[in-house]
Amino acid sequence: MKFDYIKCHGSGNEFVMVDAVKCNLDGIDLIEFARFVCNRESAVGSDGVLLLVKEGAMFGMRMFNPDGSEAEMCGNGIRCVARLAEEYVGVAEFDMFSGGNIYHITREEDIVKGVPTYGVDLTVHLASGDFGFAEGAEQFVSQKIERLDERLLWTAINVGNPHIVAEVEDIDYDHLTRLGERVLELREEFPKGINVSFVKVSGKNEIFVATYERGAGITASCGTAMTSSATAMALNGRCDYEAVIDVLNRGGKVRCICHKEGRLHTQLIGNASYISKGEIVVEGGVFSFVCTEECCE
Repeated sequence: MKFDYIKCHGSGNEFVMVDAVKCNLDGIDLIEFARFVCNRESAVGSDGVLLLVKEGAMFGMRMFNPDGSEAEMCGNGIRCVARLAEEYVGVAEFDMFSGGNIYHITREEDIVKGVPTYGVDLTVHLASGDFGFAEGAEQFVSQKIERLDERLLWTAINVGNPHIVAEVEDIDYDHLTRLGERVLELREEFPKGINVSFVKVSGKNEIFVATYERGAGITASCGTAMTSSATAMALNGRCDYEAVIDVLNRGGKVRCICHKEGRLHTQLIGNASYISKGEIVVEGGVFSFVCTEECCE
């Protein structure tokens, strides 16, 4: 059996994407597939696997982490999947589903000339069953989580998956890694794990974000973490609502606009770039691949 793949990235967050509308993946062990293509020692290597899927008339995304776990949402990934879905829907504005939620997608003006750019609107929830440390609270903004860290002040955000965000003066990746790993030990506070981000405010409506992703570790960027971080800074008065917030990370840059009228929601705007294309071959449960085309778009 063989099927096509596209290696792509959103803000440096790399994925192997498969059009599961066009090809039948029945019988494929998606957990093992994710572990295979995310292995950096292989010639593919990625931060996750994306599948374009369809239910009824609506297209959607499934996303798998390097450890084989399935994520509810991926802000960088859904922009890449939206680029593929746009080939089917033929319009520049449409809805997609992921993890049981619906997201509004728009084709946006390119941030970098010639690089396809998409926006995704994410509803922000300040209360969630994923926040065991804030059970019963309507929101958790700029507060301590004592068993995780005695000093930092955290804001909890759910934009389809759960995040905690702390503002810091400088990004310490070793400290961030320790906290990301510590989360796994604190099941009462974090029953399903959580994504952990440090944010440095670097200018007027400009922030730098680093994230330890649940199921993946530290990656070049995380779209939902950048969205959550921009929202957390707006909630804390460090960035403005209704303004373009430039969000930088080791993978590149996105833009966020936080809205509070009607409902709290934040638009994430960034690239959807193709790196290469090829074929995945499956024989006897063993995966191999062939790269057939290098891309730069």
